[in-house]
Amino acid sequence: MPELPEVETTLRGIQPFIENQTIQKVIVRRPCLRWPIPKTNLQQLIGYRINQLQRRGKYLLLCTDLGTVILHLGMSGRLQVLNKPVKADKHDHIDILFNNNCLLRFTDPRRFGALLWTNNNPQEHPLLKNLGVEPLTRHFNHHYLHTQLKHKKIAIKAALMDQHIVVGVGNIYCTEALFMAGIHPTLPAKNVSSLQLKQLVVAIKNILRRAIKKGGSSIKDFLNSLGKPGYFSQELQVYGRADLPCLQCQSILQMITIAQRSTIYCSRCQPIPA
Repeated sequence: MPELPEVETTLRGIQPFIENQTIQKVIVRRPCLRWPIPKTNLQQLIGYRINQLQRRGKYLLLCTDLGTVILHLGMSGRLQVLNKPVKADKHDHIDILFNNNCLLRFTDPRRFGALLWTNNNPQEHPLLKNLGVEPLTRHFNHHYLHTQLKHKKIAIKAALMDQHIVVGVGNIYCTEALFMAGIHPTLPAKNVSSLQLKQLVVAIKNILRRAIKKGGSSIKDFLNSLGKPGYFSQELQVYGRADLPCLQCQSILQMITIAQRSTIYCSRCQPIPA
């Protein structure tokens, strides 16, 4: 599933082509993805300009004077900008044509993505209003994490993947950040020390920034707006490397399941506290 780096990469890829551009035509080829597509609202956007593109967690917001389109890429969704006609495939569900002749196409083979509409403040939409902090902002720090985690008995890995605490970290980047910080993924969240929390915040920010710089990670489906994969997957230290030697100490990496997600760690580099 695309996480924060992949969604941010998508935003940066499409932004120069559609921001401040006026919508000329909208084509909706199926009635629903994960939820029904608001076809009537989309058709009403013709003649309106995209004033701003924003990202909130793993959601993309296309803001206009009429309202806001809320997009989620789901498991296999992709947004691409086309500057010449390309015949739609069976998985190309929505096209938005702009006055500069650029076409924004939403492709989603598995159809777990979503395109929603709101006339109100998008930050108050039910899917967005209870999201946690953005991990790349100053609000995400060890003081915030301590407040959020001090009473939680669940594994630190599970806590970091809770979108009500921090958004968009996801399985790949959470696994990598815990390794970088030297924290065992099963350690109860409330038992993570102040020093470990500081190291963890630094690790999460570092991993996410590097991933964005590399265009995200393409493990299965992700391609950016130009149809190219993300290259951070080439730098992964532990994710996807179960039963292989640790790149730091040569111990064999272990795989367990936490919160129904595969979790890979090094028992030597990430020891369980005595």
